[in-house]
Amino acid sequence: MSANPRSTCTQRTPRTSRATRRILASAAGLATVGALVAAMPAGAQDGGRQHKPSRTVDVQLLSFNDLHGNLEPPAGSAGTVNETQPDGTTKAIPAGGVEYLATSLRDARDGNRYSVTAAAGDMVGGSPLLSGLFHDEPTIEALNKLDLDVSAVGNHEFDEGSAELARLQNGGCHPVEGCFEKGKKFKGADFPYLAANVTREKTGKPILKPYTVWKKNGVKIGFIGVTLEGTPDIVTANGVKGLKFHDEIETVNKYAKELDRQGVKSIVALIHEGGSPASSSYNYDCDSPGAGDGISGPITDIAKGITPKVDALVTGHTHQAYVCTIPDPSGKPRMVTSASSFGKVYTDTTLTYDRRTKDIVRTSVKSSKSAKSVNHIVSRDQAKAADMTSLIGRWNVLAAPVANRPQGFISADINGRGSTAPEKPLGDLIADAQLEGLAPADKGGAQLAFMNPGGIRSDLVFKASGSEGDGVVTYGEAFTVQPFTNMMNVVDLTGAQLITALQQQVSGGNDASPKVLQVSKGFTYTLDMTKQGAARIDVASVKLNGVALDPAKTYRVAMNEFLAGGGDGFAVFKEHKNKLVGASDLDLFNAYLAANSSAAKPIAPPAADRITVVK
Repeated sequence: MSANPRSTCTQRTPRTSRATRRILASAAGLATVGALVAAMPAGAQDGGRQHKPSRTVDVQLLSFNDLHGNLEPPAGSAGTVNETQPDGTTKAIPAGGVEYLATSLRDARDGNRYSVTAAAGDMVGGSPLLSGLFHDEPTIEALNKLDLDVSAVGNHEFDEGSAELARLQNGGCHPVEGCFEKGKKFKGADFPYLAANVTREKTGKPILKPYTVWKKNGVKIGFIGVTLEGTPDIVTANGVKGLKFHDEIETVNKYAKELDRQGVKSIVALIHEGGSPASSSYNYDCDSPGAGDGISGPITDIAKGITPKVDALVTGHTHQAYVCTIPDPSGKPRMVTSASSFGKVYTDTTLTYDRRTKDIVRTSVKSSKSAKSVNHIVSRDQAKAADMTSLIGRWNVLAAPVANRPQGFISADINGRGSTAPEKPLGDLIADAQLEGLAPADKGGAQLAFMNPGGIRSDLVFKASGSEGDGVVTYGEAFTVQPFTNMMNVVDLTGAQLITALQQQVSGGNDASPKVLQVSKGFTYTLDMTKQGAARIDVASVKLNGVALDPAKTYRVAMNEFLAGGGDGFAVFKEHKNKLVGASDLDLFNAYLAANSSAAKPIAPPAADRITVVK
């Protein structure tokens, strides 16, 4: 599966065939027109004026990121996009769903002779049951139908390891579960996944193509794809075993130089790393008051370090929507975009291609924009794409026997992904489920449980998603909340190590963007966000069942295998002892729902009052 990094990579055969048919059809039409024009009297064309072909041509770049297998419209607050209104208020607009994304992209392409569609990673992984149950084959099929031309890999493309990523690219039935549809073999992605900064430790070669070149009628645009260098910190150890992840800036600059030597002067970087705009509204101007002033986070330094040979950056990972202008190292403005997540937004960028220089025309730093770029909501008040409706229906039939099983009952929405608070009601519920399931002596004797916030992928929504009835939590809905099916661990940690873990939430790599662990009932402390780094944790306030934590005492702690392996920057968790492996997080969650709720006594949203936050 390794690619020769020095060979120019083009689209896979199915994509090339479609493109060729379109080009041949266009050529045939042009030939006919040419014959008619030639037959006209001299000087009759266009009032006697002769026109040379334009030196420049506008190329439409459509892009999106972080789909995470959300084929159906995301439920609850996870399925809305914030829009700032003319009066300054914010409105939440329902968005997303691949039926609507397909319509949006197809409508956007209409009338654009030169159009290319690209993605910035996390197309799969952390997916709802409809896709996750089938190892994301339905999503790859949908992306093929969307006419996606190229995508970078994201960290979630490594959730099931590099061999499974290779299968998603190249096709073939699942090595354990086989073919999901009788008589059908999974064909794989007909677009190239790019992984320029991911190499095999043994060979040093990229595990996938580092770049590809999109071509049409002499127009050539190179795409380089990278994921964040810190992918091993946010993926299970098995997912990245035998792989090495390299610096994003150095990698992009290396391959930009290589493309330039090959005569490819127009280059777009697809980077699965991003930033945080000052507003959550998709239509916020992050160039106010100056270029790039309204955005922070890792992408700002990356953008400033990437060679001017790269003309635009399509980014992701942070699930934010922005269209920003960040000057490149030479001082020229360069577009940096991101399109939220879950297919709720897409970006439409116009790149002006100069046929003589073969480069994208970029203006001086005094100009407000280096390319025209706009984010658009994938609204649900447009027509659904019939082929996507058919695809969803086909896979839903296969998933239904599992997806529709009732697991428990809730009295109202319980927000997880949709909550912006450090402590999330659904986080408390999940941690409580883990503690209850692993507290018995023969299950590990857990005294407290921690849940990583990034592992909560959705909300639990009161309104019925199907025919199950309001307030009923189905297996499919529970799976959407916790799709990774991480195995649970119960381990020994000292009180001192637990204090260190709390401090690691808000210091070091987590200083700028804290990863606040969700905690089980009985565990309380104060988080003072007016302070900096580790000082944000009030050590004296940390208590278990009302008793201050003893630094010298050993506690039995439940957490998933991702956290136990030091994921999300919690290095101290790797120092654990006496590990006992329990059931999966999803199994414990479903068992808790079944044991603690009924139609007459549904679970109410937890108060989320275990962490006292000082702002």
